[in-house]
Amino acid sequence: MPPLLVTLFLLHSCFLRGNGHLREGLTLLKTEFALRLYQSVAAGRNGTNFVISPAGVSLPLEILQFGAEGSTGRQLADALGYTVHDQRVKDVLHAVYAALPNSSQGADVELACSLFVQAGTPLSPCFVEQVSWWANSSLEPADLTEPNGTTIQASEGTSRQTTGEAPPWEQVSAAFAQLVLVSTMSFQGTWRKRFSSTDTQLLPFTCAHGLILQVPMMHQMAEVNYGQFQDAAGHQVGVLELPYLGSAGSLFLVLPRDKDVPLGHVEPHLTASIIHFWTTSLRRTRMDVFLPRFKIQNQFNLKSILNSWGVTDLFDPLKANLKGISGQDGFYVSEAIHKAKIEVLEEGTKASAATALLLLKRSRIPIFKADRPFIFFLREPNTGITVFFDRIQIN
Repeated sequence: MPPLLVTLFLLHSCFLRGNGHLREGLTLLKTEFALRLYQSVAAGRNGTNFVISPAGVSLPLEILQFGAEGSTGRQLADALGYTVHDQRVKDVLHAVYAALPNSSQGADVELACSLFVQAGTPLSPCFVEQVSWWANSSLEPADLTEPNGTTIQASEGTSRQTTGEAPPWEQVSAAFAQLVLVSTMSFQGTWRKRFSSTDTQLLPFTCAHGLILQVPMMHQMAEVNYGQFQDAAGHQVGVLELPYLGSAGSLFLVLPRDKDVPLGHVEPHLTASIIHFWTTSLRRTRMDVFLPRFKIQNQFNLKSILNSWGVTDLFDPLKANLKGISGQDGFYVSEAIHKAKIEVLEEGTKASAATALLLLKRSRIPIFKADRPFIFFLREPNTGITVFFDRIQIN
């Protein structure tokens, strides 16, 4: 039997909720996964903006674990830091995803994960049961064998319902695949305190390579959570939080305080414990806040990143062991694609597979002036799970 293609599209996913020590442990593991993914992407995109969704990458990998055996399964578990074959982990994550989509005042969060199956493809009853049981996941029949290549519109209804526009990934080709795993999520949040469009003006931003650009900068004077810290290498950073309405989460911005310290000197020293300490140690401060209004979208082939983490068997038609999917040899993953899009406006944030970023400037009161490259991330408030991890360099 010739190898069958499993095209894996990693687009976006979700928030984490659970309880007790296991929840806390999973939160740290997911934050470490987020940082590892961020640092891997950052290393290959020096001096450029990017936005990623670590949670959106992890969800399809969790589902693949249901069908992975042998070294393929071990490599996936090593990359994620946990395995869904642990019943306790499975129960917590199932409860997490079952609580989604989570809509609250001022925010809409939509999650879906679908496995599109070519007619006639044999599937293990156990695998079908696991995927069907996994919250917000489903098996969908599809014709993937048309000569010109069938396309699947990923979560079209969800994304357009939430954002009012087509999803950023548009259509994804699935020609000659037997299975296509698509994880999608959209996020639209309203700032707890909105920016006034009349206060938006062009202000300078110094890019990573010294180029100074004029960018549209929103402005407000507000009570915010803020703190000054240093990383493991002794670099001083400022951390600022901007919350969304309801329980949608908060946007955090990390900015080196010394203008001569490149962002690349701070990024390698970020850890889950440092992120937790920073975000839980902020204090209320009245500040002048400036935030750029902009759009970013990008696409990544995660195959090389996962390969560098030791996830190699999954993509090898001779070594992949996904017998749990069909009960027979032959399946392997051909592609791992991650797409993300973000828009930051005066009202709040609209994102597909991504989240917001911010930039701040001075006034007479204390200031947080992000007029140079910085890091930003979105966290769910109940657990502190990192949903989006991003970098802005402008150029």
